Parts: sequence; C-alpha cells; structure tokens
Amino acid sequence: MFTQFDERTQPSITIQNVEPHALETIIEYVYTPESLDITEDNVQSLLSAASLLQVVGVREACCVFLAGALSPDNALGIRAFAELHACADLGLCAARFIENHFVEVLDTEEFLALAPDTLAQLLDSDRITVPNEEVILDAVIRWMQHDAEARAQHLGSLLEHVRLPLLAQESLVARAAAEPLASAGLRVKDLVIEALSFHLMRPERRLAAAAACARARPRQPPRSPKVLLVVGGQAPKAIRDVEAYHADVARWRPAAELPSRRCRAGLAVVQGKVYAVGGFNGTLRVRSVDVYDVATDTWAAGPPLCARRSTLGVAVIGHVIYAVGGFDGATGLSSAEALDTREGTWRPVASMSTRRSSVGVAVLDGKLYAVGGYDGASRQCLHTVERYDPAADAWESVEEMGARRSGCGVGVVEGALYAVGGHDGPAVRRSVERWAGAGGWGAAPPMHTARRNAAVAAHHGRLYVVGGDDGAANLNTVEVFDPATDTWTLLPASMAVGRSYAGVCVVERAGGA
Repeated sequence: MFTQFDERTQPSITIQNVEPHALETIIEYVYTPESLDITEDNVQSLLSAASLLQVVGVREACCVFLAGALSPDNALGIRAFAELHACADLGLCAARFIENHFVEVLDTEEFLALAPDTLAQLLDSDRITVPNEEVILDAVIRWMQHDAEARAQHLGSLLEHVRLPLLAQESLVARAAAEPLASAGLRVKDLVIEALSFHLMRPERRLAAAAACARARPRQPPRSPKVLLVVGGQAPKAIRDVEAYHADVARWRPAAELPSRRCRAGLAVVQGKVYAVGGFNGTLRVRSVDVYDVATDTWAAGPPLCARRSTLGVAVIGHVIYAVGGFDGATGLSSAEALDTREGTWRPVASMSTRRSSVGVAVLDGKLYAVGGYDGASRQCLHTVERYDPAADAWESVEEMGARRSGCGVGVVEGALYAVGGHDGPAVRRSVERWAGAGGWGAAPPMHTARRNAAVAAHHGRLYVVGGDDGAANLNTVEVFDPATDTWTLLPASMAVGRSYAGVCVVERAGGA
C-alpha cells in the first residue's frame, strides 16, 4: 500500500473495517511490544484488526487470551469467532472445551441461539461428553421450544443426530406419547419406531444394528484430560483450598475444598482417588486421612495413620500407599507405614536408619527413595538418601546428594530421580540434583526461583514444581522442567493462592476439577 500504490503520495489514507483504538494499539505494539494490553473489552476488535493487517504477534496473543477465557457461557461464541478469522488452534481449543463441558454448554444462552445446521453438527459428534442420551434429547426439545413457531420444522432433522435407541425403553415409550414428539411429523415417528425396534431385538441382532446405524452406537468421548491438582498447604496458615490446573486452557480453577485445614501432608493417587495423608491442621499434627473422589468432586474420611505425621513423605507402589518419616509434634520420625487400599488398614513397615522430617520421596523402578530432610537428633539438614525395597521390607543407603536439602521437592521423570530446591538452614536453594543410578548424583539446571517446601509432580514427561516459599514469602508460581531440552520454563498462569507445604498430583478431569 505504501510503496506501490497511489496511497503512498497521499497525506492520509482510510483503512476500512478497523476500529481506531485497535489500530492505535497495534501501532504501539509494533514499536513497543511490551505495551500490548489485551482485555475482555478489546480482544475481539484487536484480533479482527490483527488478522486483517497480518500482525501475527497480536493475533496469537489474542488467541491465547481467548483460550484462557473459555467458559461454558462463551465457548460457542469463541469457536464461531475463531472460525470467522481462521484461527485454527483457537477453534480446536474451543471445540475441545465444548466437547468436555457439553452438559454445561447446553444450559447457556449461546446454545439456544445456535443455527439449526450448527446444532446438528454439534450433536453429530462422537466426542461430546454426556451422562446419557436423554440429556441431548432434552436439549434439542428446549432449543426448539425457545422459538417453536420457527424451529418446529427442524425437529426431525435434529433428532436424526440424537441416539434414541440408547434411551431406556420405558423412557422412550413415555416420551413418544408426550409432546412435542407425539404430534411431530412423520420423520420423528420413523425415528421413534426405529429406536423401539432396537429394544425389541435379540442381543446379537442389536450388535449388528449398532454396527450398521450410528444412532444405535454409544458416543465415544476421549478420556478426560489430565489436570494438576494442588491440595491444601500453608498460606501462611493451614488452608482448605484446592486448585486444579487445566493445561488445555492454561487456567486454574477451584475444586472441592478439604473438609478441614491441612498443610504439610502427603498426597497419593490410587484408582481415581486422591489420599491426603497426615499433616498439620494449624493446631495439631494429625493421623487423619481425607480421600477425594475425582469423579464426584467430593471428599470423605479415610483410614487414619498409626502415628501422627506432618512434613512426611508419601508415595504409591501398586495399590499400596507408603507414609515415610515426618514429625509428630515432639520428635522427627524414622518410622514408616503402609496402606493397602484394598484392605483399608495402615500397618507398620521397616524403619529408616535416620529420622527424617521434611523428607522428599518418590518411586523409581518399584523402589521407594527417601531423599534428604531434617534430622532433629543431630539438628542437621540431610544430604543422605535411603531406598526401600517392599519385597524385602528393608531400607538401604544409596549415594549421597552433593548438597544438604531439607524440604526439597522430589520427583521422577524419564527414568531419573530429581531433588529440587530445599534449604540448608536459612539458605534456600534453587539448585537441582539428578540421579539415574549410575555415577551418583549430578547437577541439573537450576530453577528460576529458589524454593523450599514446594510440591512436585511428573506429567507428560515433564516435572512440575508448584509453589513453596523462597525464605521470605509463599509462592504462587509453577516451574516446569523439560528433560528433553534440559530447560525450566514458568507456567503462564499462577495459582490464586501462594502456598508452601501443599500436595500435588495429576488426575483425570472430572467433577469440579
């Protein structure tokens, strides 16, 4: 425009279909990229202008902002907006959000405003997550009744995408006899007859019918995405808060609170249940265990420990949860105990050779490692490491770390054991050590921030280090280590609550998570 056309000789030009404030923001971005300020009020006009003017940096930043703002109330609109501007990644992100939150999306104003062909496209998907097909039938009827005069004609074509044969026979008969299906057109009646015929078939014929007709096949949504669940902690006192990080939308969301305040606990996951073990409630070290059901987003009481333990280490081997070391309010502990979740009772196992509170634990190749910690008897932070063999019910010493670390985070990724941060007296560390069995411990790249009492979890081949404190304040940030590149990055979204002494685990998204 400015070099080859007539506009290059004109003192001013007109750019159509761009809002002035959006253009001003883009011009400022060109000269000072750090000045870019995206808000709910300007993101749509900015993305439209950036797409028209091909300013890739602004366009991508707007897409990231909208992906982080996805909710059931706006997901359909964001998907349509992404398609309008050919933002493929944002459109896919919105589509996956809709599939995973379909029941909530059905209750929104955006759903009621959908065009018939767009609604049909949604209902045709195998990937949408619903508890049963009756939910979808109810939604179609509600959509039609929102403007019955104009939409009644579409009922037959929309019901082609509802899997009526999957409704219970009694429910199907009752609905066929009631409005609006009872007085609907011939196509609706044919679909109801098809569904009833399916119920009258012998089981072996149903399988053949399901293979031939998509309406007779259950939907097959993908397994729930994993989320990072952070439980309790110290902020600065013991708290009940639970947060879940959804990587697909780069966003933290609250989950069901703990029944009571709990920090300095251990966390374990067995068959979709999260066990918050021991810890400190702000007054006492406790034996209690709370169990979180991921599917229902609810907590219940679990079997209590044999001993009071805070700042303990917790890990899982098979169906067995191990609680190691800790502090009972009077002394550091060398003892350990185990819970077979199929039996429901804790039992003592072999004790370590050293008392270890603020100990980090992890499992590598079927054996449990107790790393560092604090020995109250010698009043020293520890650099020693012990390994437990459950088959022999025995501990043995392994190579010492290069640095003393109490309150270090410990995790396993890509076959290596990592000890992250921690402290030796007042000195809080950002250094990291790595052990893979041969050659002892070696230095790994340090974190960006010194942290002690952080929570650690492995996910998708990366190590997540959550919260902790830097010696002056609790942290709400999360650092992620990628062993493939040997680099640390900062998670773009921070927790709502800065916390140390929290528990962290990875679970499938469900319920409130």
